[in-house]
Amino acid sequence: MHFTAPSSASAGPLTRRALLSTAAGLVVSAETACTSKANSLINFGVIGLGRRGNYVGAHMARDPRARLAAICDIYDDRIEDGRGAIPGAGQVPAYKDLHEMLARPDLDAVLIATPVFLHPDHFEAAVKAKKHIYCEKPCAPSVAGVKQILAAGAHADPSKTIQFGFQQRFSPEYLRAQALLRQGRIGEVKLMMSYWILANMLMGPFAHKLPPEEEKIRRWEFYRETSGGPIVEQDCHGVDAMNWFAGSHPLKAAGTGGLRYPLPYGNWTSDHHNITYYYRGGIEGHLTSVKERSVVSYRDVREMFFGSDGVLETARSYFKHFGTGPHTAAPNDDDLRDRSLLEHVVSKREITIDAVEAFFRRIVSGKPANMTNEAAESTLTCLLGRMAYETKREVTWDELLASEQCPSLTESSNNTEG
Repeated sequence: MHFTAPSSASAGPLTRRALLSTAAGLVVSAETACTSKANSLINFGVIGLGRRGNYVGAHMARDPRARLAAICDIYDDRIEDGRGAIPGAGQVPAYKDLHEMLARPDLDAVLIATPVFLHPDHFEAAVKAKKHIYCEKPCAPSVAGVKQILAAGAHADPSKTIQFGFQQRFSPEYLRAQALLRQGRIGEVKLMMSYWILANMLMGPFAHKLPPEEEKIRRWEFYRETSGGPIVEQDCHGVDAMNWFAGSHPLKAAGTGGLRYPLPYGNWTSDHHNITYYYRGGIEGHLTSVKERSVVSYRDVREMFFGSDGVLETARSYFKHFGTGPHTAAPNDDDLRDRSLLEHVVSKREITIDAVEAFFRRIVSGKPANMTNEAAESTLTCLLGRMAYETKREVTWDELLASEQCPSLTESSNNTEG
């Protein structure tokens, strides 16, 4: 197998044009391709070898229907990280030409796990190359970026599966809860709640400084223009679940948010926010998010759906169904223990595995699906909430779509490292 070493970061500033033309190509020999076809294995490549790329890439490499073909990143240390984290990555090539990679007819699928602000360009290139795509969430940090994703997805080859990293949609427990709602088992739903509380995320400055040209590349998640901020990059999972269960995107949003503590780094506009989304049919969705500096590692990540005849509670590790039943009198007025639990199912495994399996299963079965619209709407819903708390007023869906939230990025802020 041929290996082309990545360019040195000291070779000069990384421009957006140079990045898109040198974003880690994956080359697989014709012999390997023929073997893969004969064995019905899916040759895939991983673009972006940060935490998420390595994590999802490792699950993909373990899937019996898939074959890791290559890994890619612009940094030597990230490539070494990928080789250590993804099974078989030490035996595959790593390249730096995205377009050369996508031109290979023997590469069937790609995982895009690059920084959020690069998703639109990388997604568009993969669509044009007619690859199956698993793109990490969210779509983009801006309305303009989401529109680019939507335009590319609309022109995708209908025989290709396009999936985004909204894992809840593939979890058996979430699917069970969603089926109960659709069957009317909890009655008419008028209220949804999403809690995305992760304290101690911003504890203090990093131990070492980075050169200016690398700061927004390696630490992209802490900048509004490269990640969208925590409401877009992190809270999007809970927002996606509310959109999914409501069956649509909201019509408008209002809320509050801001910084309670000075930021040790980055430029987020909020370390906490409370957003109310208003959906058709009088449904409200409430997002409560906390990312404040705290010495307590408190976490509360879940959703709740309140119906006239019951309640559903969903999370990455379980789901619960509460409903009506025999009335049990409380021993005193202060006893608020719940007595309505009908079903409690603990997840059998991490739900990313369910999402990865669904991706490859659709490819092998020849039953493609394109979830670009759903992913775009959930990302836009997060941007709607961000616009509401930043402007301190109610914002409509139409107003959001008419806005141009396209932040100007320095050219050195572009990369393929996730």
